[in-house]
Amino acid sequence: MLIEQIGTLRAALGECPVWDAARGLLWMADCRKGLILAVNPDSGSVQRWQLPAPLGSFAFNGEDELVVALKESFARFWPADGSLRMLASIEDSHPNLRLNDGTPLPDGSFVAGTMHIYREAGEPPLGGLYRLDPAGRLDRIDAGLGVVNGPALHPDGTHFYVCDSSVRKIYRYRMDAQGRLSERDVFVDTDALGSAPDGCCFDRDGGLWTALVHAGAIARFDRDGKLDVRIDLPVAHPASLCFGGDGLADLYVTSISDSGRLSADGPMDGALLRVRGTSYAGAPRPHCRIRPQA
Repeated sequence: MLIEQIGTLRAALGECPVWDAARGLLWMADCRKGLILAVNPDSGSVQRWQLPAPLGSFAFNGEDELVVALKESFARFWPADGSLRMLASIEDSHPNLRLNDGTPLPDGSFVAGTMHIYREAGEPPLGGLYRLDPAGRLDRIDAGLGVVNGPALHPDGTHFYVCDSSVRKIYRYRMDAQGRLSERDVFVDTDALGSAPDGCCFDRDGGLWTALVHAGAIARFDRDGKLDVRIDLPVAHPASLCFGGDGLADLYVTSISDSGRLSADGPMDGALLRVRGTSYAGAPRPHCRIRPQA
């Protein structure tokens, strides 16, 4: 197995890696700085776009634009000219609440959740899990989640997984064709691994990979939630991961140097890493198709 650093990029809060097969680029976010980055993994060169900080997450919306989750709102973003058009806002507002990780779904919608930090003991979290449908309508599809990370749809198309990093659990739901969720159950509790789960992705065999953000490692869980792969990394705080490259056979991992709550100053902290030789290939990721009606 080979673990290597891509270029000299050093993100404060590296998140949301997305492989762009058409262009051969790895897109990611530096959420604390409000940056979207497109990295050439061969040369290490980086293109940058500035959005309002903090940035939660993004996904491709068709081929030439993105849908982005900002602090408390969703928008369409066009990298070609830097234009931004607001779509919808969540109903809650608080200084310690913001949108966080998200994922596209095969129906063209975008699902993203919130993080509500620095809560008092027993204080319920605001926000929740939101679905922005292809017509640009926003619905809250779950609540009571403290820090949403790694939302991901299983390759079977019927099970949806969400991390609540505040309680170190990965939840599983059934999702119907309209994006409605069943009651959640606990798929994995990562507390015994010494970390909360962070970003997630699936391989083609249905294995769920997650970043163990407090343990300097990534892990794979099989369909039954059994840990069967753990890879230690040369960073203190890996944040998210995705498959990319030829045949989606490489794993790209983003990391943290200073998120505001987590920090590390090792030589690779904040770097983008590529892991080769896992023997797994990624499940394809859809694009959103959000086109609001006039």
